[in-house]
Amino acid sequence: MISVDTLADNTAFAKKESADFPILADPSKATAQKYGVLRTFAGAEVANRWTFYIGPDGRIVYIEKTVRPATSGDDIVAKLTELKVARARSE
Repeated sequence: MISVDTLADNTAFAKKESADFPILADPSKATAQKYGVLRTFAGAEVANRWTFYIGPDGRIVYIEKTVRPATSGDDIVAKLTELKVARARSE
């Protein structure tokens, strides 16, 4: 996950939500700019909530531009299944 928030804000968010995945802090918005997700909302530059699926070769294979936070976990699993991405093995 990439956020244009600061590292401190992302760390607080991760703790609050018990996030078990990495969050890249991009307060300079350089990465968001490269992915084309920046937009102006209420006078501030923010990042769209898009999900990028990146293949083993490093190329983007799909971009989901209609992310629904309430169902995004299930939506991601469904898309990965559709893209025939193998499930991680349990240890």
